[in-house]
Amino acid sequence: MNHFFKTTKFKAIILSLLIAAGLFSFKTTQTNYFEISKNLEIFAALFREVNTYYVDDVDAGKMVKKAIDEMLKTLDPYTNYISESQVEDFRFQITGQYGGIGAQVGVRGDYVMIIEPYENSPTVKADVRAGDYIIEIEGKSTKGKNTSDVSKLLKGQPGTQVKLKLKREGEGELEKVLTREEIKVKNVPFHGMIDDKTGYIRLQSFTQDAGKEVRDAVVDLKKQNAQSIILDVRGNPGGLLHESVNIVNVFVPQGQEVVSTKGKVKEWEKSYKTLNAPVDVNIPLVVLTSRTSASASEIVSGSIQDLDRGVVIGTRTFGKGLVQSTRPLSYNAQLKVTTAKYYTPSGRCIQALDYSSRNEDGSVGSVPDSIKKEFKTRNGRKVFDGGGVDPDIVVEVKPYAKITQSLLNKHLIFDYATYYRSTHSSIPPAKDFAMTDKDFDAFKQYIADKDYGYKTQSEEALEQLKKKAEDEKYFDAIKDTYTQLKQNLAHDKQADIDRSKDEVMVLLQEEIAKRYYFQKATYEATFKNDNDIQAAINIFKDPTRYQSMLKK
Repeated sequence: MNHFFKTTKFKAIILSLLIAAGLFSFKTTQTNYFEISKNLEIFAALFREVNTYYVDDVDAGKMVKKAIDEMLKTLDPYTNYISESQVEDFRFQITGQYGGIGAQVGVRGDYVMIIEPYENSPTVKADVRAGDYIIEIEGKSTKGKNTSDVSKLLKGQPGTQVKLKLKREGEGELEKVLTREEIKVKNVPFHGMIDDKTGYIRLQSFTQDAGKEVRDAVVDLKKQNAQSIILDVRGNPGGLLHESVNIVNVFVPQGQEVVSTKGKVKEWEKSYKTLNAPVDVNIPLVVLTSRTSASASEIVSGSIQDLDRGVVIGTRTFGKGLVQSTRPLSYNAQLKVTTAKYYTPSGRCIQALDYSSRNEDGSVGSVPDSIKKEFKTRNGRKVFDGGGVDPDIVVEVKPYAKITQSLLNKHLIFDYATYYRSTHSSIPPAKDFAMTDKDFDAFKQYIADKDYGYKTQSEEALEQLKKKAEDEKYFDAIKDTYTQLKQNLAHDKQADIDRSKDEVMVLLQEEIAKRYYFQKATYEATFKNDNDIQAAINIFKDPTRYQSMLKK
């Protein structure tokens, strides 16, 4: 046997593989034990032969990591192997804390750019702005590096310094020295009053203290005379289960079951009840949801709905009814493994995809409507399992026009906001800021020489017709007609921008306001144009309708 396979390192790698796969279990049947032993022997023999005879040196750790990842892909997307080098990133997902400069970054061309600084962060204190390119870190070029590479260089122990060379719109190259701090990304980045009666809370994650942040926000809004509350979990991917219980607890009495879990292992069968006194069990409540509200967001929205505590508005949620737990592995690695399904108070599980049975091509199907079960809320309203949380009031999402999508995809709205910030030292408060017709004309002039080409649906259909005709050898017969149609369909991009002026103006206002007032401007600048929020305000204005929606 090759000496490599006698090393402790290889044994540890194989042991990690076994633990990650859950193969050592005292409850394993005799048949499973034989299958496990046989396949492990095959794996070890194969690995030994590859390591001995493959033409180049083999990276054992990399290969086994790949084997683990591919193995876990056959289960569900949420069961993952977390290597020692990934543990810090995983810890951030749980705590929302890290040592760094406090900014989101993204690749633009050959370099990484500051996309969004966090308010009061070292980035803001050093006057590093959204739109600044990071061209050097500690004297070393960042050209060609990805966001992960750059993020690792920017992170570090609080109190340490990092020197950046930046390139800024209108100012050229700048050098900045930033002192890293302990960064805590808030679960509630914003709360405030929409009008004199309606409070708004944006909940963007479920890391530690999410429940406390929501509780504090509700208390503060009530001090401002809020007579109704909008809790916004749109786009929130979820997080810690117990924090979802704490958030529901803000609005429901102590001792109320919010969620229960059931798994193969008995210890994962638990009931999670509210533990604390609520803040307000009567204040009218709306929860806003979207297609990307998932997991803990669905526990909150589903429980509020099941308990008839509030009205859910928006679109159907993602449908993730699975619970993950972490298990320690050797060498500081971890396994995040799906251990249970969760159930809201009515008894429903909102899991939309059935990972236990896959199609021949490996794809996973949705739970068919024919087998979805009906459940009842506390007041007897009908709700269903197997497909996310259906809102009580559906607000259709209107897709952006083609021209608007192109302006977003080509970063021209972002770039104009960068330009605007470089030429305007201040703007009114985000809630009051509004683009004028003169500003819109300036934007059109800014993009006049920029590439924002796109194809209309008619043009795409015409191209498909051409391809079909070419495949079937008919194109020569219709070539002149095709050319004439193409000329007739050639669209005037300038006219398209004018037709989409309203939605482009809203996006410009939001992006520009963020340059001065950071993340909270994302919400304040769009209240008036947010259809979900307006639907919530309308139902608060009609108490009879609000109450009737919570009854059978």
